Amino acid sequence: MNDSSGTLWIVATPLGNPQDFSPRARQVLEQAGMILCEDTRRAARLFAAQNMEQRRFLSLFDHNEQGRVPQVLAHLEQGGDAALISDAGTPVLSDPGFLLVRACREAGHPVRPVPGPSAVMAALCASGLAPQPFTFLGFLPRKAGDVRQAFARFASAGCTLVFFERKDRLGKSLAAALEALGERECVIARELTKTHEEFITGRLSELAGKELDLLGELTVVLGPALERGQAADEDVESVLAGEIAAGGKPKEVARRAAARLKGLTVKELYERVLAAQGRAGDG
Repeated sequence: MNDSSGTLWIVATPLGNPQDFSPRARQVLEQAGMILCEDTRRAARLFAAQNMEQRRFLSLFDHNEQGRVPQVLAHLEQGGDAALISDAGTPVLSDPGFLLVRACREAGHPVRPVPGPSAVMAALCASGLAPQPFTFLGFLPRKAGDVRQAFARFASAGCTLVFFERKDRLGKSLAAALEALGERECVIARELTKTHEEFITGRLSELAGKELDLLGELTVVLGPALERGQAADEDVESVLAGEIAAGGKPKEVARRAAARLKGLTVKELYERVLAAQGRAGDG
């Protein structure tokens, strides 16, 4: 490592409550010669709210990160420090910065974290769901098929899942989770650390079917798969028979059954519905 080079600081900033801004974060940002941020206007508002002198802001987002790397490396090579912040919370986890951090490491420049607020940690520790092991999925893909595949990879992983979602896609994403993962406990955290902070709890089957008109930023926590032994007291075949008799397309029947049979995925039940209907047809 080059002892004369500058340091890249990864600085966590408040999610909403300005009192979560740490003295160390203030010190680092006031001394850094370059502040890398997603939105220079939001960074300027943060500095103004904290009564800090405006610094040299340089935008860094998904579409320009690769191009910014040489500029930052040159700054560090000359002995200047740089600080990376996101719009809110801890940088890099679901925001730009990974390419830059990796490039700095490979070039031998020190990279040091200034930990602090994180929507992932805040939602997880206050959710009441198993905190470990957990997997952070970031923002889900945009296409419905990709969302289902993203969840399906963790159907048998036995871990809690945390992800970010936008309000207009929340219902569809929870439905996809129910289909791929089966019934799970779910917590939706909104407006973390802000005045209207709220935790909405329930089962996936309950929340996926609700009209959730939620404002603000959403962090979703899904508990680990429920034990098969917790599957409802009713016999699986009996539940399926009742739902088939109630009518509907096979997938609709499977979804209704999944809401009653803990630990069984919609996909598993869909196959059993098809098999049951095939037997009935043969008879």
